[in-house]
Amino acid sequence: MQLFKDFINGLWNENPIFRMVIGICSALAVTTSANNGIAMGMALTFVLTCSSIFISLLRHIIPDKVRIPCYIIVVATFTTVVDLFMKAYFPSLYEVMGIFIPLIVVNCIVLARAEAFASKVGPVRAAADALGMGLGYTWAITLISMIRELMGAGTLFGYQVMSDSLDRKST
Repeated sequence: MQLFKDFINGLWNENPIFRMVIGICSALAVTTSANNGIAMGMALTFVLTCSSIFISLLRHIIPDKVRIPCYIIVVATFTTVVDLFMKAYFPSLYEVMGIFIPLIVVNCIVLARAEAFASKVGPVRAAADALGMGLGYTWAITLISMIRELMGAGTLFGYQVMSDSLDRKST
């Protein structure tokens, strides 16, 4: 039951974008298309989940005086994995995302969850919390992306859904 509460918490009660208003920089920067929103959400969810599990496993080993630098190294490791994966397998998406994938290292959501939750609980609870937070971020950023793409280009996920004859310019 506690795992379910930890998971659900990030989807709504403490949704990173809509409720806690953190991670908003990437949400505004890469949300020009729904595909970008999903990609950023998946990247952050992977980094957040892997980092939380790893930090939880090391919570009794990491000295208090160096915990933040250690968290950053763990997060940077998983961020590098995502960055290199996208560069190798999704080069066009990698180009669009630009600097925002490497900036996951200092994303407030990831570091806040490491400090506030993963460093205090076991790996299973840390994983449930991180997955909930990551999916909460993903649905929020995807919704913002869909609205921006629809209003800006008249498309959703790259498919034309509004007539090309509509004039979207302001008068």
